Amino acid sequence: MSTILPFLVVIGHMQVAQPVIIETPELHVEFTPRTPNQMMSFYEARGFPAEMRNLLEKQCFITVGITNTSNTRIWLDLSRWEFSINGKTVTPRPRDSWKERWQAMNIPLSKQSTFRWTLIPDTLDYLPGEREGGNLVLPFTPGYFSLTARFATGKDRQGKTITIKTDKLYCAEDAPVEEGEP
Repeated sequence: MSTILPFLVVIGHMQVAQPVIIETPELHVEFTPRTPNQMMSFYEARGFPAEMRNLLEKQCFITVGITNTSNTRIWLDLSRWEFSINGKTVTPRPRDSWKERWQAMNIPLSKQSTFRWTLIPDTLDYLPGEREGGNLVLPFTPGYFSLTARFATGKDRQGKTITIKTDKLYCAEDAPVEEGEP
């Protein structure tokens, strides 16, 4: 899985949003909120059925790119990431729950698979110099999210824990369409 994240992201009618970037001596992490229009254009271009897009359009997508800048293995484990807004816990939708939902909706397996590869893995080890990522899917909520993310290190996850924090994550919204615009 390869992730390319631009330095600046154009959102809606030329609104520019910079990714939230967190750097430690061991990690470089970028969080880029995506608008519903961005995500639905992506999925529509891949032939996703309207019922699937209608459900996804109501979610909050944040593209995450993680680069291991250390000389040891670093472990992503989303169960060690804590999201909150105004002190209330916000839980990303687990990967398995999407599969169940798609199957209940009789979504073609090819579209289920395509959706799955757009998501950040629940767990993944990053070797030195490795960069991987994908989308987090959260319930859409206005306002800023706080995140505390913990990463284990070392071959057997027995090294030190790396902790990153931010209170600048948010769900991107589409720009309102001005009267007379297409």
